[in-house]
Amino acid sequence: MNGIQIFVFIFIMWIMIIAGGGILLSIIAPISIHGFGKYDEFFDSGIKAVIAILLVVTWIFIISKIKNLIFQKQIKH
Repeated sequence: MNGIQIFVFIFIMWIMIIAGGGILLSIIAPISIHGFGKYDEFFDSGIKAVIAILLVVTWIFIISKIKNLIFQKQIKH
């Protein structure tokens, strides 16, 4: 039973990676910002990069919490 927990952790991690990519491609990528003249592309790319970085930080935080839950249970046994 102890070996299954690491596979559950890896499975959850992969699901989050795929979901994050899907969110970025389907929701964030089509957004375009206008109104800054020749700097439209700069602001557009910057905002998308900030959103992607925030998503990665959120995913790392969630994975860290899941890791702590799984492995604290394993240490107690």
